[in-house]
Amino acid sequence: MATVLVVEDDDFVRSAMIRELDRRNHAVRSAGCALDALREISQRPPDAVILDLGLPDLDGSEALRMVRGISDVPVIVATARDDEAEIVRLLEAGADDYLVKPFSGDHLGARLDAVLRRARSAPPPQVLRVGGLVIDVNRREAALDGLPLSLTRREFDLLAYLAARADRVVARKELLTEVWQQSYGDDQTIDVHLSWLRRKLGESASRPRYLHTVRGVGVMLSAPR
Repeated sequence: MATVLVVEDDDFVRSAMIRELDRRNHAVRSAGCALDALREISQRPPDAVILDLGLPDLDGSEALRMVRGISDVPVIVATARDDEAEIVRLLEAGADDYLVKPFSGDHLGARLDAVLRRARSAPPPQVLRVGGLVIDVNRREAALDGLPLSLTRREFDLLAYLAARADRVVARKELLTEVWQQSYGDDQTIDVHLSWLRRKLGESASRPRYLHTVRGVGVMLSAPR
């Protein structure tokens, strides 16, 4: 049994999905808009989310981006859009799978079971330690001196990437390619995220503790001396 959050504004469709998932012995919660869904995910994380794209308050693609900013919960996108380029874009944006409407209850159940199996077969936690920083890569959790850090998805990705290469200067081009998945971009993007990270690590560019900028080269994360 899993806890599933159904995000769908159509009462008839939402009720049908809830009945089907309930029949399969899942615990089901629901939301009719993106903001309610984000609140549910942050306060009571489910095991999986079924996300409709046609929401009244926020486009589903934007809702998916926001979900990925706060959680790695498996997300199945339910959409009436069967354009291949659109589906590829959604998968690249963080969706784990998709369903094209209309779909049967059996199809829904099979897709959900597959996503849950993949999530449960994830490798054991990989923990990175740099000084007082502890980063659990698989759980996507980070703590500093025993206190949890509240990081966005990109902040966590950046911190984890640097921590895995502690005491090594990482070039900005490498960060853009590996963390942002971009072959080119503006260095200001990196600078902004570094500034946010420094604030959460209790440091500044002028008085760094963990994050050190090597001018003209890149960034290095190392334990305070």
